[in-house]
Amino acid sequence: MLSVRHLSISFTMYDVGLRRKDLMVISDLSLSIEAGEIAAVVGASGSGKSLLAHAVLGILPRNATARGELMFKNEPLTPTRQAALRGREIALIPQSVSFLDPLMRVGAQARRAAQLGGHGSAAAEAQRRAFARYGLASAVERLYPFQVSGGMARRVLTALATVGRADLIIADEPTPGLHPAAVAETLGHLRELADQGRAVMLITHDLEAALEVADKIAVFYAGNTVEVANRADFTSRGAAGLRHPYTRALLCALPQNEFVAVPGAQPPADALPPGCLYAPRCQWATAECRAARPTLRPLTNGYVRCVHAEVLVGRPACNYPSTTRSHTQVSRC
Repeated sequence: MLSVRHLSISFTMYDVGLRRKDLMVISDLSLSIEAGEIAAVVGASGSGKSLLAHAVLGILPRNATARGELMFKNEPLTPTRQAALRGREIALIPQSVSFLDPLMRVGAQARRAAQLGGHGSAAAEAQRRAFARYGLASAVERLYPFQVSGGMARRVLTALATVGRADLIIADEPTPGLHPAAVAETLGHLRELADQGRAVMLITHDLEAALEVADKIAVFYAGNTVEVANRADFTSRGAAGLRHPYTRALLCALPQNEFVAVPGAQPPADALPPGCLYAPRCQWATAECRAARPTLRPLTNGYVRCVHAEVLVGRPACNYPSTTRSHTQVSRC
């Protein structure tokens, strides 16, 4: 459904003295999503997750330059094709509820989305079905965005994105700030969309949430794809199938895995280290890692950007805590 290969994005900016410069914020992102599949994109803030979504949709700022290969249904995603598909065959569930038009009732916004999605004269009926599907009473359609709660606004955004016939749904951070029950409900809706044959890109900081519904996980770090792994690689005992040290570190930082933290932070785009971008924080780093940036390569039914991946595969990712440990002991970790 979607193929992204070697995507790079730079921004034209002005430095001290009005000197023009190009800042490369994404240097090498690759990802593919099949019909009926949820591919979760995880990583720290600034790793390139939302920029990937905007590049696919063709809504990058004017000072951005994107290079690489973007394919949708085996055809190039040119700017003209992106404009034609946006809101029709490719739909976005945005991160912020501010994407709703504050001057238009939410029902009218959903009907407009239904018309754009191909329902034509049946747009009103499609809107009512979508609202009912996501637990929105008929009275909600007459409300303005400021009159609905945050959780309700997120359900409206989901209804707007799915009311049409889009084959690719991009969900950009759909769960932050939601009650656990609402998170489960939102993830369940995305799973249903995939089970209906649509492709879903789930962008999230929440690895635990991603593992609830995703078929595979793409891990981003400092504008690079460092690993693409199947969900089973994370959930099997010890997660020994994981290939990249950063992916393993993310897993070990989860509460149930002792909150193990890695020193340091993701480098900013204007201060990237030579060689492997994760090397300054990696316990496995060698001179080879610092000499050249590794390429993304296939390994054991996944992809990895690490020269030591073969050594890591088969080793437990982290030491799992005993279920008998007290809350105090875990907090101290």
